[in-house]
Amino acid sequence: MKDLTRRQFIIASSLAAGFALAVRPISAQVITTDSKGLIAGEVKIPVADGQIPAYRAMPATGSNFPTILVIQEIFGVHEHIQDICRRLAKLGYLAIAPEMFARQGDVSQMSDIQEIISKVVSKVPDSQVMSDLDATVKWAAQSSKGNTKELGITGFCWGGRIVWLYAAHNPNVKAGVAWYGRLVSESTPLTPKHPIDIAANLKVPILGLYGGSDNGIPKETVEKMRTALKAGKSSSEIVLYPNTPHAFFADYRPSYRKQQAEDGWKKMLAWFQKYGVA
Repeated sequence: MKDLTRRQFIIASSLAAGFALAVRPISAQVITTDSKGLIAGEVKIPVADGQIPAYRAMPATGSNFPTILVIQEIFGVHEHIQDICRRLAKLGYLAIAPEMFARQGDVSQMSDIQEIISKVVSKVPDSQVMSDLDATVKWAAQSSKGNTKELGITGFCWGGRIVWLYAAHNPNVKAGVAWYGRLVSESTPLTPKHPIDIAANLKVPILGLYGGSDNGIPKETVEKMRTALKAGKSSSEIVLYPNTPHAFFADYRPSYRKQQAEDGWKKMLAWFQKYGVA
């Protein structure tokens, strides 16, 4: 295996089946969306150095679907992220979740969250993520009946941070919704900028959905982001749910909060409608 090239390795990778090991056992309240009336499953996205796997869901009939990029948590494109794509497809969207960690490792088979962060997530460059998302948008337009003139993006936890950054990177994004993505952190060679750094110059309207009791995202950083956004002209907003933990949308985990999750979902759909991703 030592002579396997990087390009071949990427082509050989595939998506996780089921839920990541690190999040099991799965909560009884997990939401399961079927694929009736949909085209749904794994596809391959051509990128700069090969291919990465992605989960794609869209209506089985029709074309020119408004397109939404769905960005994963640290657990990869496992069943929860795939289900979110199907939920959006049922509403008439082409939803695509590219596997952002394909080069760095398969997090779905790791049982320890700290191991996931140290061995995989911490080694993923923002520049790679931006390039892969650009490639995914191109693929959606050319190969999957996507209307990328109506392009939205949503992401969760790790993916929530990426929503802010990709909206700054690609001005063709019409709107984004970031679910509890970290806003403030130290600059590193792989992660040189964070949402707080791009807030004032952001052009794309982003809706941020955050928990007031999120131990990993202190309220003071949320307020700092709000202030920075007000200095710009993106019309972005942040909703802070009181007494709500991190990962409140994750229906497969104990952190799930049904009321806040359902409210956030409604707000997300209304946000996309308002800004032309519909």
